[in-house]
Amino acid sequence: MSDPIVILTEEPLGADDRVNIETLVAGGDAPLVVLVPANTERHLLVDFLENLSLLEISKAFRELTAHNDPAEERAEAAETLASSVAALRGIGGGVSGEIVEGKPVDGLVAKVKELGAGQAVVITRPHAISDTFHTDWANKAQDKLGLPVLHLYAGSGFIGDS
Repeated sequence: MSDPIVILTEEPLGADDRVNIETLVAGGDAPLVVLVPANTERHLLVDFLENLSLLEISKAFRELTAHNDPAEERAEAAETLASSVAALRGIGGGVSGEIVEGKPVDGLVAKVKELGAGQAVVITRPHAISDTFHTDWANKAQDKLGLPVLHLYAGSGFIGDS
């Protein structure tokens, strides 16, 4: 059996993401482990600037004043996990998943080390500021793990620069 592949995602995985992961597995039997953070712990100022850079002005101000309910965030994470595991079912040597408490990158690093995973993948939507300044999850994980981390943009075939 091949080494596991650990996937950290902030978005529910869909058909395009399945194609990307199938290509990565290439018909092998690597087990897949999907991690979804209970709370993405995004940086408020970075998110605000990112929304402004995308000309999403109303969203920028709405999120600036929003108060997140931990129970709602956990329920949303559980839905994201369930749909992501379902989207990847039948690939490799099986799919499992879990919700990550605390910092998402720390959860990814811990799971990769725990399983002796051969690969780590981060799937996010584009984040203009953090992607530009290489402070995204994939770059942070790569720095902590000392091995390449594949950064894919959700719902597309685009690869992030990590």
